[in-house]
Amino acid sequence: MSISVALDVFEGPLDLLIHLIEKNKVNICDIPIAMITDQYMEYVDEMQKLQMDNISEFLVMAAYLLKIKTKMLLPAPAEEEEEDPRAELVARLLEYKMYKCAAVDLKDRQVDAAKHLYREASIPAEVEEFQEEVSAEEVIGDMPLSELGRIFRDIMKRQENKVDPIRSHFGRIEKEEVNFSEKILSIQKYGLEHRHFSFRKLLEQAADRIEIIVTFLGILELIHLGRMFIRQNHLFDDFECDYVAADAVPIEQFA
Repeated sequence: MSISVALDVFEGPLDLLIHLIEKNKVNICDIPIAMITDQYMEYVDEMQKLQMDNISEFLVMAAYLLKIKTKMLLPAPAEEEEEDPRAELVARLLEYKMYKCAAVDLKDRQVDAAKHLYREASIPAEVEEFQEEVSAEEVIGDMPLSELGRIFRDIMKRQENKVDPIRSHFGRIEKEEVNFSEKILSIQKYGLEHRHFSFRKLLEQAADRIEIIVTFLGILELIHLGRMFIRQNHLFDDFECDYVAADAVPIEQFA
């Protein structure tokens, strides 16, 4: 049976064999080797006439098919069951067909993906404004918080000693409560002005106990935000503060 095919559509001999099997509608696991070999040789003859460049690999497969055809024509020895000569060829064809189908599937997916337009995703405001919290261990290191508490209690005790035992019996002028946000802004401005300063001296500038407490809390908050760092060179020494931020920002901006 003669065949007419476009000689440039096959990528290799296995591709041609798959075409012939599908064209003749035969079972790939039970290839009529004589018929398929004859049709394959017709194709190779046409290739030789056209002097095509990739004919060598087709000739190798032609020799292999002729070898299988010869084995199929020879009678098998009666005493032993011989393996089907087509088994290796069938395995190669099945593997090739699997990869070819996978390639077609991937190409279809690529074509389908090209038909979709993806809108650039906008970053949610809460994600864009997220700032990683500063680790207290990185800021304070191996400095115990008990030392900060000791200095705080010492300052508070000095504030108590400033009370005049006589004038304290007189009436007192109530002072407006210290605003936490304003105090943090004040500490930041002090830090911008001095950059390197004493933790103790900063607390000693407070006018009363309430302001000391608010100042102390403000320092801790700025340390937490990473705008200020503290260190202690020796045990029981005063803490040295470094204001590392480039500006003074109202606390509301950190909320």
